[in-house]
Amino acid sequence: MSSRSPVEGRSGAEAPCAGLRVIDLGSGPAAGMATMVLADFGADVIAVERPGGDPWRRAPASAVWLRGKRSVTLDLRTEAGQERLHALAAAADVAVSAAAPGAMSRLRADYAALSEANSGLVYCSITGFGQEGPLAGRRGRESVVAARAGRMQTLSGIARREGPTYAAVPVGRHAAAHGAVAGILAALMERERSGRGQLVATSLLQGILFYDIHGLVLRQLADRDPSTYGPGTALGETDPLPQLHYQPVQAADGRWIQLGNLVERLFRSYLAAAGLSELGAQPRFAGPPNGFSPGPKEELRRAMLLRMRERSAGEWMDPFISDGNIAAEPYQSTQQALDHEDLVANGNVLTGEHPRLGLLRQPGVVACLTETPGTIGDPSREAGADTAAVLAALKAGREPWRERAGAARRADAAPSPATADGGPLAGLVVLDLASVIAGPLASSVLADMGARVIKVEPPGGDPFRAFRGGISTSKTTAGKESICLDLKQPRGRELLLALVKRSDVLIHNNRPGASERLGIGYGELAASNPRLVYVWSSPYGSRGPGAMRPGAHPIPGAAVGGALHQAGPSMPPAGDRAISSIDEQIETARWLHAANEPSPDPITSVVVAGAALLGLWARERSGRGQLVETSMLAASAYAQIDDFLSYEGKPARRPLDADLLGLGALERLYRARSGWVLLSVCGEVEWDALLRVLADDPAGTGLGDDERFATAESREQNDAALARSLAAIVSGRDADEWEERLSAAGVGAARADRGSVADFLGEDGHARAARLVRPVAHPRYGEILRHGPLVDFGRTGATCRPPALAGEHTRPLLRELGVDEEGVRELYAAGVVWSERP
Repeated sequence: MSSRSPVEGRSGAEAPCAGLRVIDLGSGPAAGMATMVLADFGADVIAVERPGGDPWRRAPASAVWLRGKRSVTLDLRTEAGQERLHALAAAADVAVSAAAPGAMSRLRADYAALSEANSGLVYCSITGFGQEGPLAGRRGRESVVAARAGRMQTLSGIARREGPTYAAVPVGRHAAAHGAVAGILAALMERERSGRGQLVATSLLQGILFYDIHGLVLRQLADRDPSTYGPGTALGETDPLPQLHYQPVQAADGRWIQLGNLVERLFRSYLAAAGLSELGAQPRFAGPPNGFSPGPKEELRRAMLLRMRERSAGEWMDPFISDGNIAAEPYQSTQQALDHEDLVANGNVLTGEHPRLGLLRQPGVVACLTETPGTIGDPSREAGADTAAVLAALKAGREPWRERAGAARRADAAPSPATADGGPLAGLVVLDLASVIAGPLASSVLADMGARVIKVEPPGGDPFRAFRGGISTSKTTAGKESICLDLKQPRGRELLLALVKRSDVLIHNNRPGASERLGIGYGELAASNPRLVYVWSSPYGSRGPGAMRPGAHPIPGAAVGGALHQAGPSMPPAGDRAISSIDEQIETARWLHAANEPSPDPITSVVVAGAALLGLWARERSGRGQLVETSMLAASAYAQIDDFLSYEGKPARRPLDADLLGLGALERLYRARSGWVLLSVCGEVEWDALLRVLADDPAGTGLGDDERFATAESREQNDAALARSLAAIVSGRDADEWEERLSAAGVGAARADRGSVADFLGEDGHARAARLVRPVAHPRYGEILRHGPLVDFGRTGATCRPPALAGEHTRPLLRELGVDEEGVRELYAAGVVWSERP
């Protein structure tokens, strides 16, 4: 099965990664997804699997992440297997692994071993907890990392019970995999200048921390000034109810619709379509909805909920869509999302025959490069299907990349002075014209990789700066310079064009047509800078019925199934409870809102960063820029990759239990004597290790003799009984003790209620030892800790610079563009430029 994206490239255009040789040493989806993206864009990827194949092949989604790859089985525990791997890697461009630190070195498959004969190798290591620090050797699957890092405690309160909530959507894996794509391509670009490869490192932990937007800074400010920033204050409040612009609402047929009208203009359009304009026009509802006082806010909330019960979801969605200025989507499952018209129209769902599974529907390529598009590759091969051919070619010296590798690399070249210790993207200029989170956070990733990022904001700054007093923009402006330009004035557009002419990348998330009306569409800007990589991230994509519709962060969470998966099987109420009392509706809306937490924006950000690097790498080969498109819906589909596919007989994704404790007895949160512990037991080896640990407890001595739990199948059949037995055992010791004992035995376990993600970053010794936080001088708050990078680089390093105030660099940037001091004063006086007062 091979399908072309709906937008074809230039006739005969070569995919950007064509000619790259990639060795996938990973087991499972983290490395598998990263190398799949490279394969989709033309790389020759060889998956090196253990004899018998990767155990993760049992997962339905393996058919997706193994597509387009060749498969070789090698026993890396043997000298012969290691030598064959070294022969493969000697002429490869990239190797990717996913294992705890030390595991690959014991197999002579780490960066040190494989780069010895290939100094041009870019080696990406994806670990659980990072390369160093006290947690580095721990069992590093997503749920264990999420529990230990505070994500499950951060999600507490979705269900009305005490304790943490199981994190169902693997957002850390998504960020790590797509961050790895961006990091690999950045290192390859640096190699073009220096002739040398390097170690690229990320982790599930770094991926999970990527989603903390304001928590780390807010926690530090609350410690300094609790009366201004602490719990219960205007800036530190954690109101459990959704803001009105993000209100979930129930229709007459029982279906729920997620609203996403963040901008006041859109919210007013919603009120008009809902027949609530007269009420909304009253003085107590003046201004943006997030500024209403508590009484009026709750009055309008109830009016919205009552009005929405008057029509079915379809009867509401038709006028919402035809209006064109209302962000709204019905809640649905990931399987239902496979039929979403915009995902299908934009090539984000492709259908074809698979030799083993039959008719397969699966995600398309993650981004649309209009000049050099990607193509999903041939169906996944059986484990070891290509072993004989690949090894024969090696033995005969006919493997085609061997000659290319020797000719292309300058192994003795010194690092470029422009890139040593400055990040692999040093020397590149990125213009960030995006707003709020999805686009700006993407360019912050590029800034941490060394790019010079200039954030172009309107006078008054990015609207996101109004949230929490600007605290949240500490992350979305990290590492950037800021200039405020009024692009509605001709002189403002002239200044932007001057910046465009000296830039490499432009990122924006304007609605379709908005950039063109300002004269800054791709056609206009490419005419002045043909090398510009123009990255546009939209809610829906450009080629479906929703192309002109607005969107915001909770929209893809509802539309693609992440919110319902996290909300659990009891939400939203169905059947006789579908039309509930207003108080039940408010509680259901709170539950859905909490489950649809702010992941869709960062989920999109990391895809945008990778898409920008794909465009830059294509330019490295062709010398030309191009238009690159991504969408929030497509990115969220990739985050739901475990279930965003279908074929006859596909097993249903296991849902959370009603209390949101976990997916089953062996993947579940348990209340200990003190605290909560996450238990994650995978496979017979870990089950046997668990039994050995529990044998020390009187309550656990008979567990291994119970016939109900003797095999994996019988444990599955008696899951509820096993959960009750484990709950009784776990309640006998403290959570900290369970974490230490089980982790030492190689069982996945972590205390899950130490605190939030921000608490982990601020207090945990691993955060400091692994450099997950970095000190910077904030222009408003002074010395603070900011988040470390999503991706680290062994030779060039990452650059973690401070955030910027709105327009903080307007004056120096104007001088750089040749504007004299008198001209600067005139521009400020005319309102063409603006700067925030420190």
